[in-house]
Amino acid sequence: MGFDQARLARMREVMEGYVADGTLPGAVTAVSRGGETHIASYGNLSIGGEPVRRDTIFRIASMTKPITAAAVMSLVEECALRLDDPVEELLPELADRRVLTSPDAPLSDTVPAARPITARDLLTFTFGLGAVPGDVPIAKAMHEAGLSPSPVDPGVAPDEWMRRLGELPLAYQPGDQWLYHTGSDVLGVLIARATGRELADLLRERIFEPLGMRDTGFRTSAESRVPTVYMPDDGVLVPFPASASEEPAFGSGAGGLLSTADDFLAFYRMLLNGGKHEGTRVLSRASVELLTTDRLVESQKPDPAATLPGNVGWAFGQSVVTRRVGLAGVGQFGWSGGFGTTAFAEPAEDLIGILLTQRALTGGAPHFQDFETTTYQALA
Repeated sequence: MGFDQARLARMREVMEGYVADGTLPGAVTAVSRGGETHIASYGNLSIGGEPVRRDTIFRIASMTKPITAAAVMSLVEECALRLDDPVEELLPELADRRVLTSPDAPLSDTVPAARPITARDLLTFTFGLGAVPGDVPIAKAMHEAGLSPSPVDPGVAPDEWMRRLGELPLAYQPGDQWLYHTGSDVLGVLIARATGRELADLLRERIFEPLGMRDTGFRTSAESRVPTVYMPDDGVLVPFPASASEEPAFGSGAGGLLSTADDFLAFYRMLLNGGKHEGTRVLSRASVELLTTDRLVESQKPDPAATLPGNVGWAFGQSVVTRRVGLAGVGQFGWSGGFGTTAFAEPAEDLIGILLTQRALTGGAPHFQDFETTTYQALA
C-alpha cells in the first residue's frame, strides 16, 4: 500500500502545468493511502496574489452534500428521524403534493402525489424536484422563485425558501426519478427543524468537531486564507465576488460549506474506516454503507447525458462508480463542487484523492480527469 514516489511526481508536474498555462490560479492536491498522505499546494490565492498553502480554505460547494447526508444519518441512528417516514410533519410545505403529468407539462397540469415524500427520497434525490433538464415550465418557475440549483446562497431564510418550494408542483412522483441538488437543501432544513438547531451548529457538533474539521463551516473569520473564485469567460478568468466571513441567509446543505484538504480528508477517512475516527465511532457501519453504495434502481437513474454518468449510481449524498470505464474502480464514491473542487475515495484501494481549486466549473474540467489519472497511476 502507499504510492510510488517517482510516479507521484507526475501529479505535481501536471498540476504545475495547469497553473503555468493560466488554467488554474491555484490548487491543493491531497492523496492518502495505507497511512501515507501527500498534500501539495500550487499557484496563488488570486492572480498575482499570495501563494496557496496547505491550509487554504476553499468553497467546496456540492462537496457539502455528503456531509449533510452524514448528519442526517446521525439523526436516524438516534431515532430523531426515520428514513421511510413522511417528512411532512417537520416540513408541512411538502404535504399534499401535486405532481406534473409530465416534466414538460404546464404548471397547472397536475395529479395528486401517489404517496408522501420521505427522508430516503431526499437522500437519493428522488423526491420529485431538482435540476429538471430542458427549457420547461417547472425549470423556469424554479429559477423565478430563486430555487434553481446553484452553489450561490439563495439569499432568503430557510422558512421562506421552503414556502416557495411548497408552492410548486413536483416534476416527478416521489421515488420515481433522480434529480440533482435540491434534495440536499431540503435535508438541511429538515434536520435543523428536527433538532431545533441552526444547520451550521448541527454540522459542527455532529461532524466537524468529532472529526477535528476546524476550518469547515458556512463562514470563516480567516478570510485571508480563502482564494478568489474565478469564472471562465471567453478564455479569461473573471473574479466572482463572494464574502466568506458573512453568515449566509440560507445555510445550504447542498453547497454552502468552506473547507480545507486536511478537513475533507478526515471526513473521507472516517467513511473508509467504517464510521470511526481515531478509534471513536462517529457513524455506524450500516450508515456508512448507505452513504457510500448505490441506492438507486435502474428506473430511477437519469439519461446518461444528464448530470449522472451512465456508469455511476447515487448513494446518500454522493455518486458511486458501478462499472469501470476508466481507472476508477467499482465502488469509488465522491462528488465535485461547482466552484472547482472534487474528491473521491475507493474502499478497495484504501484510497482518497482531493483536488481543491478556485476555477468555477463552466464547461469541461480536464484537470479533474488528469488529477484522477495521476492519482491512480501512482499507486504502489
